[in-house]
Amino acid sequence: MDKKDKVAFIFPGQGSQHVGMGSDFYESFKVSRQVFDEANEVLNMDLKGICFNGTEEELTKTENTQPAILTTCIAMLRALESEGIDCDYTAGLSLGEYSSLVMSRSLDFRDAIRLVKERGKFMQEAVPLGIGGMAAILGLNREKIPAILEATKEYGVVEVANYNSPEQIVLSGELAGLRIACEEAIKQGARKAIPLPVSAPFHSSLLVSAGEKLKQELSKVDIGESKKKVVTNVDGLPIFTKEEIKPKLVNQVSSSVLWQQSVEYMINEGVNTFVEIGPGRSLSGFVKRIGKAIGKEVKTLNVNDMNSFKDTVEYFKSKRNGGE
Repeated sequence: MDKKDKVAFIFPGQGSQHVGMGSDFYESFKVSRQVFDEANEVLNMDLKGICFNGTEEELTKTENTQPAILTTCIAMLRALESEGIDCDYTAGLSLGEYSSLVMSRSLDFRDAIRLVKERGKFMQEAVPLGIGGMAAILGLNREKIPAILEATKEYGVVEVANYNSPEQIVLSGELAGLRIACEEAIKQGARKAIPLPVSAPFHSSLLVSAGEKLKQELSKVDIGESKKKVVTNVDGLPIFTKEEIKPKLVNQVSSSVLWQQSVEYMINEGVNTFVEIGPGRSLSGFVKRIGKAIGKEVKTLNVNDMNSFKDTVEYFKSKRNGGE
């Protein structure tokens, strides 16, 4: 790699899942097989079967989705690491932060898989089905968000869940309030306001109780010092000591995800190559838009199937050999 190149590994969160994810890595790499087999053993369930051959309905249950995505991300990561490809920084969107912590060696995979299974259950239990949800607001100036939230006050809790990119903000809260927020966003000039297919109002104050339960589970887990610079969702800044990790993971459940701010921080620190590892490609799109908005050119790569894996490996090999 060029001395001036800095690389970040980034990991997706809930919503990126699809049936069949990771099966090609399972078949192709021993290190990936070990990850899926270990997840099955730790959780005492056929998570691999849900990922590869399950129904959409089974995979989208939050307590299955979270360990399924984490396992798939780490299986793909291990394949990439086996090719000698490494990073300087790492970050993950919401659930993806757990993949980052596993990648940085501060959280053991076996502990992470147990934690996210419980995290998914706690998040689902915090708000009864049919009460809360989320909506993506596209193409709206961020300065107009306070007026939208003000308009929802009489109708229930509505808060900013994610700052994904200059083009996309996600709101979370009670359904009646979200309906008003979507209408108000269009009036204020948003290009689109789309309700998301999720079963709970993630990253809102309605999930504080889930964070408290997660705190109990985290107290049973050992956290090590990070071997990489992990940039976290709650403040868009790197972790400096291992003591910060547990409180940040607790707060993350009910706080806004500062994804745009996290990416801006990494770009401003000199990161110019982002590798999205896991199902989907949404983070790569966010990164490109964030880079463009601040006038910085960034390279994005994906590892989500065998073709994208091979392309990524080829890219790094050519850089090592002095190619462009």
